[in-house]
Amino acid sequence: MVAESIRLRSPAEKRMAGYLARIATGPELSKDLLFDEAKDGMELILRGEVDAVQSAVFLIALRMKRESHDELSGALAALRGQSDRAVAAVDDLVDMAEPYNGYVRHLPAAPFIPAVLAACGVPCVLHRVRESGPKWGLTPHRILHAAGVALDLSAAQAAEQVDQVGWAYVDQAQICPQLAGLARLRTLIVKRPCLSLLEKLMQPISARGRNHLWVGYAHTGYPEILERLARSVDYDSMLAVRGVESGVLTSLTGRVRGARYLEDDPLEPVEIAPSEAIGPAQTRAPALPSNGEQAVGKPASGPPESELLESWASEAARRGRAALAGEAGATHNMLVLGAATVLRHLTWVENLAQGAERARTVIASGEALRRFEAVGSTGVSSNDAR
Repeated sequence: MVAESIRLRSPAEKRMAGYLARIATGPELSKDLLFDEAKDGMELILRGEVDAVQSAVFLIALRMKRESHDELSGALAALRGQSDRAVAAVDDLVDMAEPYNGYVRHLPAAPFIPAVLAACGVPCVLHRVRESGPKWGLTPHRILHAAGVALDLSAAQAAEQVDQVGWAYVDQAQICPQLAGLARLRTLIVKRPCLSLLEKLMQPISARGRNHLWVGYAHTGYPEILERLARSVDYDSMLAVRGVESGVLTSLTGRVRGARYLEDDPLEPVEIAPSEAIGPAQTRAPALPSNGEQAVGKPASGPPESELLESWASEAARRGRAALAGEAGATHNMLVLGAATVLRHLTWVENLAQGAERARTVIASGEALRRFEAVGSTGVSSNDAR
């Protein structure tokens, strides 16, 4: 009776066991899964058809042997297939893909970039979660909540908001609750699984026209991995940058390297010289409030206290609004440089200086702030929609 009770019972458990026998046999003997097998394995996890042990071993084993392109693209297909997605009636759309686990060393300006891009005529979508390990840092969700922005939109509602205002925030809990439900499992396995990469490319909102991936990365070699994945899901262009804390916004000091492709052109290196857009700068990125700096450490030291994160979020919301209203400083410079970088990538301007001038113009006119404030706690305001 005891032996019988511990046998694999369901077809799902048996299929997963077969996948684990292939990928979890060490660095020399492990074999790659095919696209359909990786897709099926991830679907089994998302649908809860296998238990947490099998799910964890599947994710860890893939990471330890290093995922193949077929495994990554198959798992990505599963994530996209299990998520709520919609199409916005716009000709171009920037999918802003920052790390989901937030910031712990700087005060992010990223949540305010979509409004600036929208004011420049470039619709933009930002998608994230409230909190995520292993950094457990300050996320756009917390900052936008502090700023009074709606965070519970469905994909269809977000697409409509993009149509009307030019930007939207989409939360993972709304578009893929199955993935959001794996948060504890991901915390327990400690190391980032492939989900940390793939959730950036879930694309909850796509354009009726061209789709552009703007993504941050940390490690050498990732632009090539990102390019293959982005092309496999039909992004028309990709701009990958080694930004601050792996985000899309780059340092205000020094030259930053990255890579890009436009449609069928091959991947090519790109360099961002901040001084061309904002002139000389003394600060790398907006600093955390002084009362929080002492709490910042390596991820292993644990997440900052919730009260501290909420304090940072309130300050980030204040600085972001002030920057949109034209207040000079590091946050304003981040917005100008970020918008200029995207405009140059899209070839809407010839250089960073022209892009920066366009960004400054929409900020000075109040249009960027208007786009941001057009989104309230209940979504788009009909009075403010364009």
